Amino acid sequence: MNERDLLAARFEEHRAHLKAVAYRMLGSLSEAEDAVQEAWLRLSRSDTSEVANLGGWLTTVVGRVCLDMLRSRTSRRETPLEHGLPDPVVSRADGVDPEQEALVADSVGLALLVVLQSLSPAERLAFVLHDMFGVPFEDIAPIVGRTPTAARKLASRARGRVRGAVPEPDPDPRRQRAVVEAFLAASRGGDFDALVAVLHPDVVVRVEGGAAGPGVVKVIRGAAEAARQALIYAQRAGSVYPALVNGAAGLVSTRDGRPFSVLSFTVSDGKIVAVDVLADPERLSALDLTVLDAS
Repeated sequence: MNERDLLAARFEEHRAHLKAVAYRMLGSLSEAEDAVQEAWLRLSRSDTSEVANLGGWLTTVVGRVCLDMLRSRTSRRETPLEHGLPDPVVSRADGVDPEQEALVADSVGLALLVVLQSLSPAERLAFVLHDMFGVPFEDIAPIVGRTPTAARKLASRARGRVRGAVPEPDPDPRRQRAVVEAFLAASRGGDFDALVAVLHPDVVVRVEGGAAGPGVVKVIRGAAEAARQALIYAQRAGSVYPALVNGAAGLVSTRDGRPFSVLSFTVSDGKIVAVDVLADPERLSALDLTVLDAS
């Protein structure tokens, strides 16, 4: 094995971790892959003989690449994911694929990724690298062009916004699944009162695609309105399959044999507090929905 092959092998040891960093930063699976590939290209062109911690070095490289990508989105005003839902990671209901584990570890649900999208690029980087991956502020500071103290403040501001906007999900997957199954039974049975009972009074439902159109997110607030919309949705959807969406209980539906929607639920204290629904046919076609093949 030559030197380049050895370097490639060492890089592959870190690939899953690097993609997890990029996914949290970008909310896009394809862009996360692009960021990881760019990190490999930079590694292959660099002299890393003096690098003691290759994983840490690569993490900061991916962070810098992602920061550039986020800033480029803003400068070009090409921001499909700033207003749309992040890409969901869909797995079979009986377990997350080992290759997906790093992507959805630490309860990185769609509700959290939606909030991360509302942060500035620098805030997002400081929060993701420090709070999620333990990167020291001394290493984050050069990436954002700030002092370590300023980088710490960026993460603190981001932490405050995340803490106030994302409910703590129920950690027990069985309790999550029971609540989602109750939601499904009530919606398919046309039971409005049962739907309201399983929804938090202040539930927030975000729907991308469908009647709202591609790239547009419709936001529904409150249990009564969410229940009404769920009854309409149940009439339009065909077959519905249990799934894990970003590691939490979710649903995948089809109509006429084609993917119709992916639903991600945030369950807290026995109630559904948030639902994120991706119903854009083009985006659905790009997802790995092997859950349907196994059904």
